[in-house]
Amino acid sequence: MSARILVAEDDEKQARLIRIYLEREGNAVQTVHDGRSAIDRARTTRPDLIVLDVMLPQVDGLDVCRILRTESQVPILLLTARATEEDMLLGLDLGADDYMTKPYSPRELTARVRALLRRSRATSGEPTVIRAGALEIDTARYEVRLAGETIALTGKEFAILALLAGEPGRAFTRAQIIDRVFGFEQDVLERTVDAHVMNLRRKLERGPGAPRMVETVYGRGYRLADPDSDADPGPDSDADPGPDSDADPGPDADPGPDPMPSPGPAR
Repeated sequence: MSARILVAEDDEKQARLIRIYLEREGNAVQTVHDGRSAIDRARTTRPDLIVLDVMLPQVDGLDVCRILRTESQVPILLLTARATEEDMLLGLDLGADDYMTKPYSPRELTARVRALLRRSRATSGEPTVIRAGALEIDTARYEVRLAGETIALTGKEFAILALLAGEPGRAFTRAQIIDRVFGFEQDVLERTVDAHVMNLRRKLERGPGAPRMVETVYGRGYRLADPDSDADPGPDSDADPGPDSDADPGPDADPGPDPMPSPGPAR
């Protein structure tokens, strides 16, 4: 029962120990050492479970738990040196699924992870494949298929497409895309989103007669064309709305950092 697990622990020795035990179970484990990185990595890689230390720098683990719980139902196992009942109840009230106090047995942690994964998979009704017309986005395998053909995307392109495809027809602003896809990454410009969308269009909308899949909404942002709607997006939807709007950037625009998520240690 392998899974993608994110470990957020500021003590690198402890993080390495947890990773060793979880990888022995066949899991793919990533580690980060601060709260901002935990939020960003959780948003971009969508792990099956998060092991989260409460005492993290930059953003503490309780705030990380609160933020992520508003966005997903990923199981969260909290680790903390605080052993009072109030601390435990606070963590559970914020949305944690389980709670362990330090020092703890790595074998017990591994057993609790297994139990949380079983419970999550037994109760989860969320599909792993998002479909929009001929487009299929497999969030478990990180694959995109268009009319059965696999399309190679970068990590950020995949995350943007999955966000748009989750609600076809809904317009997302560039600020919303930056918040959901880039998280706490520094120096991310709105034009960076435009560059990624331009690359998405090149890969998805092949040929001069290909229909526009990622539409520009004048004065708003971007949306994935709703395959079930026959509505005309209007003459302004893909027009050039000026330098401060949501049009595609030129070919020399900098798309920013763009690697696929790596199962290795956080940078």
